[in-house]
Amino acid sequence: MTATESNGLVCFTNCLLPQEDGSLVEKDLWIDQWRGVILDAQKTFFIRKERPSTIIDLGGNILSPGFIDIQINGGFGFDFSVYEGDDQTYRDGLKLVAERIVETGVTALVPTIITQEKSLYPKLLDLLRPWSPPNAAHLLGWHAEGPFLEMSKRGAHSPPLIISALEGFKTFESIYGAENLAEEEEWFASVENDNVGVRIITAAPEVEGVMEAIRETSKRGICFNIGHSMATTDVATAAVRNGARCITHLFNAMPQLHHRDPSIIGLLGASPYMYSTFLPFPSVIVSALKATIPSLPSTKEPLPLSIGHISEAFDEIETPPQTPILLAEQAHKKRRLPTGKSVASTTAITPVPLESRQSTQGEQKSSVSTMPFDRPFYELIVDGIHIHPNSVRLAYSAHPDGCILITDAMKILDPHLKDGIHDWRDGRRLYKEGDKLYVEGTTTLAGSVITLDKCVRNFVRYTGCSIGEAIKCATYNPARCLGVENKKGTLRAGADADLVVLDHQGSVISTWVKGKIVWRRI
Repeated sequence: MTATESNGLVCFTNCLLPQEDGSLVEKDLWIDQWRGVILDAQKTFFIRKERPSTIIDLGGNILSPGFIDIQINGGFGFDFSVYEGDDQTYRDGLKLVAERIVETGVTALVPTIITQEKSLYPKLLDLLRPWSPPNAAHLLGWHAEGPFLEMSKRGAHSPPLIISALEGFKTFESIYGAENLAEEEEWFASVENDNVGVRIITAAPEVEGVMEAIRETSKRGICFNIGHSMATTDVATAAVRNGARCITHLFNAMPQLHHRDPSIIGLLGASPYMYSTFLPFPSVIVSALKATIPSLPSTKEPLPLSIGHISEAFDEIETPPQTPILLAEQAHKKRRLPTGKSVASTTAITPVPLESRQSTQGEQKSSVSTMPFDRPFYELIVDGIHIHPNSVRLAYSAHPDGCILITDAMKILDPHLKDGIHDWRDGRRLYKEGDKLYVEGTTTLAGSVITLDKCVRNFVRYTGCSIGEAIKCATYNPARCLGVENKKGTLRAGADADLVVLDHQGSVISTWVKGKIVWRRI
């Protein structure tokens, strides 16, 4: 081989490689540029008896797997949820986002669509089949967020479009299109020129028919996410046992942490073995209390404009505090009925003999299950706006292996977009101030514009973790959640050579897709 010939082998040297445990190791990495895959250096040399014709010295920087964003609503002026009747225009928009987003270190993304008109789902999900435009990030498939959501936690989803799944999985098929929910092998057979494809559905497990649909959804290779939900701990736990794998934008559009029923958030602290239902009071007392305390009426009225907002994950609808089981009897003595009448505080409750209480506790102990329980993955929007840094650290400390960084970014996402007023939709305009977006003339927040590389940097600051551990949350963890870790989000031999070169602060220097450089910082 002459000096001008290339054998397609590239060796990255003088670099730090993130490992799947979050550590960084100083080591060379070989790739095959022609095939676009990562190689086992020793095995390749033994078989081919040749060394890479191209050596790239990275000057001690980090060579990471490319970032994966599994929840993003659009970017660079294109909204994945907007279809204007022309397939080519929609595909052009997808291509634009895939080409531009690589400068943020993202080499794979899952376009997310929010609640739509029923007739649009089959068309949009078909257009969102896996696709890899040249010199651009991989479009891995689709994430359907809605329409099976809890009304009181709907966020910015349109109320008239939110529905229940009366016939379970059959309703899922009628809405999303049976062909889009086909068995994994059948669905993947229709994917052209790609070797990875994913599907995600976010729904509220307490909505009628959803729980029974989870098992079939998961069986077909579709990742089920719990989100926009008021699920109690028991319901959320049952959803995970039925196959739910992830929690959509943790802390947002769900009940907040309560010590007696931690709800969806509490899954991060779940025991590795399932226990019986938690009861802070003997069951007979709980039954008696329930019989004397009326349920609170829920309201669908939005929050006052002074604190309202229209961010997809941010928007909250006022609902009564979720008080699982019951607090103490005293907490309800002054509760008033809608008519204004007080609930009697002197309601008689028959004392429970000690023997009965001991019997009840004994029954609970005997019903403890030893069935292993795998905690779900969970998404975090680490922009310093959607979640307080302390909450980010709390979640990560509880379950580091399940943490996935996302942007949940809007169509206005663009790292070069200057602060100021920008057009949005329906004649409305936005005011951008750093990573914050406001509806013009208000203090109403309008979603996320943070990039995933900045989420990684923020995550290091908020949690005190290493840069390698933060990278894991944007690469290996999302890949593992979606079951594609042999091809994406890793530096394993045989994986796609989708790479991002970072400095030690986590800023992007260059991005590579399938072994070819697609963006370089000037």
